[in-house]
This record gives sequence, structure tokens and C-alpha cells, in this order.
Amino acid sequence: MRILLTGSNGFIGRRVTLDALARGWEVVGLGRQDAPTAPVTRYVRHDLGEPLDLDEAVDAVVHAAGLASPWASPSAYQRGNVRATATVLAWAREHGRPPVHYVSSSSVFYRDADQTALSERSPIPTDAEQINTYSRTKLAGERLTRAYPGEWAVLRPRAVIGVGDTVLLPRVLEAARKGVLPRFTRADGRRVWADLTPVATVSHYLLESVAQRFTGELNLSNGETVELDPFVDDVLARLGLDPRRPRVPVAVAMAMAGAAERYSARFGGWAEPPITRYGVSMFAHSKTFDATRVQAVLGPPPVSVGQAVDELVAAGG
Repeated sequence: MRILLTGSNGFIGRRVTLDALARGWEVVGLGRQDAPTAPVTRYVRHDLGEPLDLDEAVDAVVHAAGLASPWASPSAYQRGNVRATATVLAWAREHGRPPVHYVSSSSVFYRDADQTALSERSPIPTDAEQINTYSRTKLAGERLTRAYPGEWAVLRPRAVIGVGDTVLLPRVLEAARKGVLPRFTRADGRRVWADLTPVATVSHYLLESVAQRFTGELNLSNGETVELDPFVDDVLARLGLDPRRPRVPVAVAMAMAGAAERYSARFGGWAEPPITRYGVSMFAHSKTFDATRVQAVLGPPPVSVGQAVDELVAAGG
């Protein structure tokens, strides 16, 4: 098996590269850096915001490249998530129409509310109702993928954790290491639950999707639910961190985040603010997924959330 892997230098891409090579596959890695950050069969430096001129025969495409930051300019998301996907699909159409496996995001389902047992059949909010620009552009990428004339799969990882993560837990740990990590409190007093997905599980499912020539849509989750605040407290304690955790009402946090975002957009060059409305929402509302379908189609997850956390702690976070 020979695959074209976009975003091969990213958090998910690096793990996919290593796991694909371990299967005996060949990986043509594509990224924006001068050199690959993980061993690949062949590396191509390219910004997918521009047309791709690559003479390469592959059995499948795994499109994992994208802008996953919780805050950036709308134009940056458009370039990184929509134009890049269009570039990959145009290349695939012109090079034998290999199966394309698009790495989307579970955030396309999100609302600013509790959502539990989300499945592939759950309604996806309209563009106007999407929780942020990131999710809106990932949904646009899904639409482009579904229009591809060859075989396609849309795969939506949920809250990916693991060594090498640059998006999820690192932001929590950075705040904790600065000494203060707010604990958002809801007016109704309800606890917040979430499911997390080890990067090893995401990589395994992506490669199984390729190997089994899966077509359609799948949400990628371990299906393991944790109570969010106690989970964070436990990870911090295991890492030797004991930040102050002042209680901040969700409404107050949302107002602060909105002000920070407006300042960044108008005066800060879209630099990521210390708090975003998306970040507050993720800690203020339960989000859990039903993993029945992915496990029925692609098998059980290869590792547990507990094992992934043990690896993170051993690596120092």
C-alpha cells in the first residue's frame, strides 16, 4: 500500500506515518516544513493553499492537513481547511481518482450546549449555527469531499490527546504552569462530561479505513467518558502541578473571552487570546460520542484513554 499523507508533520500525521510504515506501507508525506519530522518514504514540501504539481501514483490519499488552532483569522481557516481540501481533491481527480480519506473534526456537531451520545446520525448545525470558524471550514471541507467522483471517507476525530499534541492539553498545561487555571461553573451546577481519543486510536482507525476501503462518514472516539474537571485535576496532580483554580461563572468567562476575541480581531492581528469562547464552551458543556459504529466497522480501539494519559505523564505532559 502506498499512500499520500497530507499534514505528515502534524500531531496526527506523524503518528499515522509511523504506524503506516510499521504496517509495511509506503508514505508520501506532504507538509510545509523544509524537512519531515517523521521518517517517510518520500517527502514533498508544499503549501496546499496553492495548486499541487506532483507526479505520484498512490493507492489512497489521507488528507490530514489543516488549520486546527482554536483561534485564527477567517482567511487563514479558509486557506488551511477549504482551499487546501479543494487542492487535494483536484489533484486526486487528475491522478487516477484514488480513495480520499478526509480528516474532519467532531466539532462540526457542536453547539453551545450539552450534547451526549452524538452519532453519525446526529444533526449537524447549519453554517450559520456552527460553533466557530474552524468547525465551519471543516464542514465545508466535508462537502467538497462528498462531491469527489471517486471513493471517499469523512472521518471525524474527537478530542485527540497524546504525546506531541499541540492543541488540546498543552493549552491547559500552559495555564496551569503559569499558576492559574479557572474552573468554570455553571448556573445549574451540572457536571461536565467528555470523551477523549488517544492519537494512537485515531491513527489506527485512519489506516483501517484505508485498508478496508471504507466509504462514508465515521466519528472516531474511544467511547470512554470522563468527568472533565476531576480528570484535569488528576492529570495536573500527576504532573506535579497545583495551580490556583478560582471558580468563574460561565457567563462571566464567555463575556471575557468575547472581549478578548474582539480585541484580537481588531487590534491584535488575530493573535490567539488567552481565553476563547470556544475554549470556555468546551469546558462548560458536556460533549460525548457514541462509538458503536466505528467499533463495529473498524474494530475496538487499540489503547485506552488511561494508557494514553500514562504516556503523557511519563513524557512530562
